[in-house]
Amino acid sequence: MGMFSTINTATTGLTAQQLRMDVISDNIANATTTRTPEGGPFRRSRVVFRPMVQQPYWKSPFLPRHLDNGIGRGVRVVSIQKDFDAQTKLVYDPTHPDAIKTGPRAGYVEMPNVNIVNEMVDMISASRAYEANVSLIKGSQSMFNRALEIMQVR
Repeated sequence: MGMFSTINTATTGLTAQQLRMDVISDNIANATTTRTPEGGPFRRSRVVFRPMVQQPYWKSPFLPRHLDNGIGRGVRVVSIQKDFDAQTKLVYDPTHPDAIKTGPRAGYVEMPNVNIVNEMVDMISASRAYEANVSLIKGSQSMFNRALEIMQVR
């Protein structure tokens, strides 16, 4: 592991959490969008992460068993997926332009499956993860500065 590997790993977390916050913001902004270019109401998006793992080229007898599959190098975004699992809400509003015109659900408007409370909880979680990665970078920077000070004293 190189000198800056900690900072590089934390940087992957920063970029991933920033994208997560952008997706959450998009979800909140479209919480009342009843018509999309694809048709139907807006569907909540979610970010899928995967670890970036590099297989070790050596095996240490002191390597913990949970690291047998490789050393972590950070996180990467695999995809941004639409949430089709959660049901949309039906709101009765026959005057709405997107109201269902015929059938047993006539007069109802299909609303997005975005729950503002869940989105805010996710936003707080992403913000805390972002702050943790910033703290890690600041700690590494402080450690590097201290090492340089020790070398200058000699």
